[in-house]
Formats: sequence, C-alpha cells, structure tokens
Amino acid sequence: MNLSERLNKFWTTVTIVLTTIGILLAINQLFYLKLFGFNPIKTSYLYFLLACFMPLSFIMFPFSKKMKQKHVRWFDVLFVLLTIIITIYFGVNGQRIISEGWEFQAPLIATIFSVIFWVLLLDALRRVAGLPIMIIATLFSLYPLIAGNIPIGFLQGQPFDFITTARNHVLSTNSIIGIPFDTVGSLLIGFMLFGVVLTKTGGGDFFFNLAQSIFGRYRGGAAKVSIISSAFFGMLSGSAVSNTITTGSMTIPSIKKAGYSPPYAGAIEACASTGGTITPPIMGSAAFIMASFLGVPYSEIAIAAAIPAVLYFFALLVQADGYAAKHQLVGLPKDKIPSFTKTMKDGWIYLFALVVLTYLLIFMRNEGQAPFYVSAIIFILVMLRKDTRLNWEKIRELIVNTGKVLTELTSLIAGIGFIVGALSITGVSFSVSLEWIPLAGDSSLFILMAGAITSFILGIGITVSAVYIFLAVILAPALVQMGIDPIAAHLFVLYWATVSYITPPVALASFTAAGIANANPMRTGLYSVRLGIVTFIVPFIFVYEPAIIGRGEISDIIFVTISALVGVFFLASALEGYVMGAGIIESKLIRSILVVVSVLLIIPNLTITIIGLISGIVLFMVIKIMNRIRNKERIEMHEQKSV
Repeated sequence: MNLSERLNKFWTTVTIVLTTIGILLAINQLFYLKLFGFNPIKTSYLYFLLACFMPLSFIMFPFSKKMKQKHVRWFDVLFVLLTIIITIYFGVNGQRIISEGWEFQAPLIATIFSVIFWVLLLDALRRVAGLPIMIIATLFSLYPLIAGNIPIGFLQGQPFDFITTARNHVLSTNSIIGIPFDTVGSLLIGFMLFGVVLTKTGGGDFFFNLAQSIFGRYRGGAAKVSIISSAFFGMLSGSAVSNTITTGSMTIPSIKKAGYSPPYAGAIEACASTGGTITPPIMGSAAFIMASFLGVPYSEIAIAAAIPAVLYFFALLVQADGYAAKHQLVGLPKDKIPSFTKTMKDGWIYLFALVVLTYLLIFMRNEGQAPFYVSAIIFILVMLRKDTRLNWEKIRELIVNTGKVLTELTSLIAGIGFIVGALSITGVSFSVSLEWIPLAGDSSLFILMAGAITSFILGIGITVSAVYIFLAVILAPALVQMGIDPIAAHLFVLYWATVSYITPPVALASFTAAGIANANPMRTGLYSVRLGIVTFIVPFIFVYEPAIIGRGEISDIIFVTISALVGVFFLASALEGYVMGAGIIESKLIRSILVVVSVLLIIPNLTITIIGLISGIVLFMVIKIMNRIRNKERIEMHEQKSV
C-alpha cells in the first residue's frame, strides 16, 4: 500500500512530530546536551525512543494487508495511545525499575503494562516485518514458560511463570531494551537518518550517474553500473530487497537492453544489492549490533569487512565482463553516458559526505555523533544551492521517510530482543554455546559448516539482523572458544545470514529482481548463486586466516589479499567461461581445473598458493594459445570461403 494513501494531513503531522522528537531525543542523548535540563538514564532514553517510533508502526502499517485498510482505524489509534502511555510511564520510572528490581517485583500497574506491551510489540513486529518473524519471536518469548520441561539437556533452563516472564522481557535490560536495541539508540538512528538524507537529497541519483560516467562506456557497461551503484545504495539503505527494488527499476531494464538475458540481469542486480549490505563504511544494522556485542568501535567492523567486500564485487565485475566479452556486448551509447565532470560538479557534496563520515569513523572514533554531523553538512550544502534546495514538500517527505525507516528498525530490533531475552534469562544461551564444542568433537570445520547451514535456514524466514542476533548469542561464543578471532566469528555468521537473499528456494532479493526483469525466478536464483559465489567462500577464508579482515601483520594482509584477488579472478573466470586477456574457455575440463587452481590460490597457505599461482599462469597461457589457434583457423576458413 502506498504510504500517502494511509497518512492524511493529521497523521502526517503526527508522524513528523513524533519523528522530530525522536531525533532530537537522540541528539540530546548522544551529544550530552541536557536540553532544558532533560538528561534521562540510558534505559529511560530507550523507552522514550520506543514512545516516539513504535506508535508509528500502527499508523503507517495496516493491521492486515488483505483488508487493504487505507485509513488509520480506531483500534490503530488505541494501540498508538497505549504504546505512548506505557513507554512514557516506563521512561519516567526508569531509575525505579533498576533500583527496585521491577523485573521480579513490580507495582501492579507496571505488571499490567508489561503484559499489554508484550502483545503490542509483537503486533508492531508483525506489521513491519511480517508474520513469520512475529511467530518466531512469539515462540521464543514464551520459551521461559517451558524451559524447565525441555527433554534435551542443553536446551533446559531456568523456568519462569507468565507474569515474571512478561516483566523480564519488558523491564529488564536483557530483552526488549537489551544490547540490540541499545545499539539502535546509540548508533543506528544517526546512520539511518544519514542514509535517508543522502538518498532523498539526490545522493542515490548521483552515485548511479557517477557509476555510469565511469563504467558506462565499457563492454557490459550497464551491468557494471548496476554493480557499483547498487553497492553504494545498498550501503546506504542496508536492505537487499529495498535496494533491488529501488535501483533495479533503473538498472535491470538497461542491462537487458545491453544484451544480457533477463535472468542474468536480475541476478546481477540481486547480488549487487545484497553485497551492498555488507559494504563499509555503512553496512546493515546487524554490523552495528555486532560492534555492541563485541564491545569494539564500529570502525573496526567496517575495516574488517572492507577486503571481503572488494573480493565480492570484484567477482561480480569479472563475471559481468566475461559475459559481455563472450556475447560481444558493447558499452552504453555515448549520448547516454553522463559527463563525469558535470556529475562531480553537481554531486560532489555526497562524495564529500562519505569521505567526512569515513574520517570521523576511523580517525576520530566518533561513531554516535558522526552521522548527525554529516547529515547536517549535506542538508546545509543542499539548501545553500538554488538548484538543489528543498521546498517544504520535500522536507516533509524526507522527515516522513526517516520516520518510516526508524519505525521499521525500532519495532524490528525491539521485537528481536524477545529472542535474546528468552535465551538469556533462562541461561540457555550459555549452555547451548558450551554444547557446540563437544558436539563438534573439537572440529572447527564441522561447527562452521553447522553454523553456515543454520544461518542459511534461519535466513529463509527472518531478517539478517534477527539471524545474526540469534547466532551471536548461541554460536559465535563457541567459535571464539575454539580459538577463532572474535570479529571473524561474528562476521562469519553475518555473511552466511545474507546468503539466503540470493539462494533458492526463497532468495528474496533474486526473486524480487526476477519480477522486475520478467525472468524465471528459479533460474535467476541459480544465476545469483554463481555470481555471488564469494559469499559462500570468503567467510571460511577469514575464519582460518584473519589477515583477510585486517587482523594481522601488514605483510600477511597484503599477501593474503593479493592471492585471494587472483584466486577470485580465476574462479569467476572459470564460472563464466571467459578469462580476461586470454579468451573463451570452451573446454569443460580446463574450466574445472581452473576452479581447483582458484581454490588453491584462495587457501591461505604459502606453499599451496605458489602451486596455485604457477598452475594458474600455465592455464592462462594454455587458454590464450588455444584461442589464438582457434582464431587463426577461423581466419583461414574465412579466407578460403572468400576465395
């Protein structure tokens, strides 16, 4: 449903007011302003954020999509009022909740409010994220009621009655307002605001035009533009599906027009969109939550994800180029390519903003405040230029879109808190993580494979953030106990959580792209698996060789990165059947051997890498010679026909 159909003038005003208050709350808290003497403790601040954004889930999203409710109904209004009253009550009593231990013994009104809020949050989660994730969150939220009766030993935990469970979910810092939602308040609000401001002021168009001006003239230029622009946009939106819909509507038709088949065009966009969510400096929300779980600056996560992201997009570009070369596709027409100089002149603001943000994150370590500074810079520069200045209508649209993004984020992350809370208060998260190691028989590969499969299966039904949070509690600690680098362990979970977006049988990003491309969904999904092959391999690399995520000596990082790049080049070339500089690979046997060689190069071992490199060079020369012979024979045949 179109949001404008549901929000009349009154509800638009309510949305703008609540969104503005929520952002001001975050600024007051993160910049330590103490405006009007208002300086709430952290838990109170988080409840007040819920008071601002969670009610919007009942305003913006209908109770049922099938009912096609175009207007806010009376029960929606009731839910809005109850949410505001309850969260403000908890916020005002934040200090008492902690000092008096309300999660175990609370006043009657607080207990009643806890039960009501439990139900309200589940409905908000259903509206913004869908029924499957709401069902999963509901089942987990009820787990403490039966934890003592589970027949499987390591799944047994401390049981609680219904009322105590409700209090623990709503009033403790283990569940709804635990680490995931604390990350929303301390980091994510600013970055989501930055993404909306950058996109709505023209940043999305700028990065698309920039990619066109750089790559458009080369063979397969349309596909390369899609890959680069989707990387930028996905980095800003943090959503693979949203990115696919937004940029795919522009890129997929142009990719098809350039000569790529519909399923291939859809797969390129789906893979690029999914890769954008794991691309620094701004990744998806799970990366920020990861920083909180690990207790490290977000910049460390961004730096660690940089080289894997380069490998991922490098593989996409190599395959897209190989397809274009095999099918003799040319670049975009000259009149369709924007001027690089003009593009930079019109949009330097956005590139400057990313540079400033990166500087603040890496060198100033100013993570909470950085996106607000950069958002303000963009807004001021845009308003100072007559040709980019926003009128009131566009400003209102920007605020409403910010409210929508933060509403979805708030309800989703708070709802996922039920999963963390249930596992934490029962003690099951600790026992499960301990059980992984003896179950795996001290085999790190076994536990990694189990974790990858679990991440993939969970990713079919729920979001990347939910998958990551769940496995960060039960799987990542076990990986760390086995000696795996903590950041590598958590990134492993994150990468595999994204795999389901491009892998059948669900493949949300691939199927969304298939719809835009008018292509067969399953065929698009299979192409996506091939194009996104690095997603399946790289997580295992950085687990066994943390240098690939910047965790090691400079010499090791350089060596591993170069060998991985060469390995990925050969792997992508073998999968596509074309080696840049050598030509088409017609022999299936040579393609298979090249895959093996690429794996030897990717494996982080000096001896194996040298063997792989020598073998790769030999194969490269063989392919080149075979193509020369083939071309010579074709020329001779053509000359004979001419005679």
